[in-house]
Amino acid sequence: MTYTFNFAALLPYWEIFLQGCLLTLALTALSTVLGLSLGMLTILARRSRFGFLQVVGVSYIEIIRNTPFLVQVLFIFFGLPQLGVSLSPWTAAVVALSLNLGAFSAEIVRGGIEAIPRGQFEAGAALGLSPLQTFRYIILKPAFRVIFPALSGQFVLLLLTTSIVSSISAEELTSVAQSIDSTTFRSFEVYIVATLLYLCMSLLFSTLFKAIDRACFSYPTK
Repeated sequence: MTYTFNFAALLPYWEIFLQGCLLTLALTALSTVLGLSLGMLTILARRSRFGFLQVVGVSYIEIIRNTPFLVQVLFIFFGLPQLGVSLSPWTAAVVALSLNLGAFSAEIVRGGIEAIPRGQFEAGAALGLSPLQTFRYIILKPAFRVIFPALSGQFVLLLLTTSIVSSISAEELTSVAQSIDSTTFRSFEVYIVATLLYLCMSLLFSTLFKAIDRACFSYPTK
């Protein structure tokens, strides 16, 4: 059986592919901001002296980390309307991605904080700083240096995970590719192009984050 490649058939759709990339990047960026914010709140809940908040933080992390992302997306989009909460596909995608990133980033940040020597916390207390001030002025930067590579990898993983939200018709690169496929019937070519676009975006951001890591978090060597 022979197959004749015809990538030229996709040239009229290059703007649609570009739009899909932009939608994917917008979805990733928005979900990253919300997810990291949620992750920080979760860390504060876990480190709270109130037992209820600790239970909520731990439960949230365990539920999200131990269930498939696809199930989470379907639950938010198809399950919540049964409780009277209806979300558009794109909003449901943002909520699902943010919740997912929040749980994983909370564990990454927790690991970074625990890597800081206990003496740093004691030094902040000796200077009369509040726990929040100690965290902001003494702990945050060294901890961020430790966790930056892991957070960078999580961002790239989130970018690739956006493809799953096409299952609820949220607009991004994969859903755009499916639409073009249904029009051109050139499945092989369409998904090769989509794969290469995901690869290019992933490599671009991986390279960018490595440059930021070297510029901001590497100690000078003599």
